[in-house]
Amino acid sequence: MTITIIGSGRVGASVALNCALRELDDILLLDIVKGLPQGEALDINNQLSERGIDCKVSGSNNYEDMKGSDFVVVVAGVGRKPGMTRMDLLKTNADIIKDVSGKVKSYAADAISVMVTNPLDPLTYLLLKVTGAAKNRVMGMGGMLDLSRFKYFIHNATKVSNDSIQAMVISEHGENMLPLIRYSTLSGIPLNKFVTEQQVSEIFENTKGVAAQVIALKGATTHAPGNAVATMIESVIKNKRSIIPVSTLLEGEYGAENVCIGVPAIIGSQGVEKIIELPLDNFEQAMFSKGVDSVKEALSTLTL
Repeated sequence: MTITIIGSGRVGASVALNCALRELDDILLLDIVKGLPQGEALDINNQLSERGIDCKVSGSNNYEDMKGSDFVVVVAGVGRKPGMTRMDLLKTNADIIKDVSGKVKSYAADAISVMVTNPLDPLTYLLLKVTGAAKNRVMGMGGMLDLSRFKYFIHNATKVSNDSIQAMVISEHGENMLPLIRYSTLSGIPLNKFVTEQQVSEIFENTKGVAAQVIALKGATTHAPGNAVATMIESVIKNKRSIIPVSTLLEGEYGAENVCIGVPAIIGSQGVEKIIELPLDNFEQAMFSKGVDSVKEALSTLTL
């Protein structure tokens, strides 16, 4: 088995390192920049050697080398700059993803694909449509990344071990993400037993805004996205059937159709094996619907 990562910048390299440290599979880093994937592969292999890990990381500038890959992680495209929203990247990255998706269809049509490039939800849909893959074999990483941020702020507010926190984030990976306070618990005890209403509001807003803060401070988010992708791939390879929020095609679930957006799903050997539908209250449903409308509006500007 092989994991191909298209895009070898900071996020792509983080995905490769996180997958290798978990010993998930051999990894191919692909990039159009000469020397970049080869250099990242060499650097990571040096670390793996000292750690006693036998996964092999390779670098290439030739898409044909991804032939027969079992997983394709798409990180290609330009990243957010300070002050930008994810949707500001739509036109530039859509053109890049159309080209990349054609390469995936040509060389790794049977792979399970994970979209990382922003704006994540419309580009997940674009990848699905251009490759013609079954809907369970294409998913976007946004929800898993948002979840890691949500749990971080819950931990900060409660000072309870991260290991005790269960939480969920759904909807658009963007301005309309929805941290589900009502479905968040600490070892099964509802979150609102540990925090005030003011803290709930702060956790909610901090989760939605932290990516922009990281970008303003250091230019890009790298470590948490790499871990998020590795968690998703690990659940497939080991058939863990973990419930993970991913961007996937909805066909009536949550009252939405023909759109990819973040929802909880069972992730196993076949990819997205089952979407979990959670009953939403009026506020949650309104927020989710706003996210769906935002993604659909973005899709309406693309030529599919």
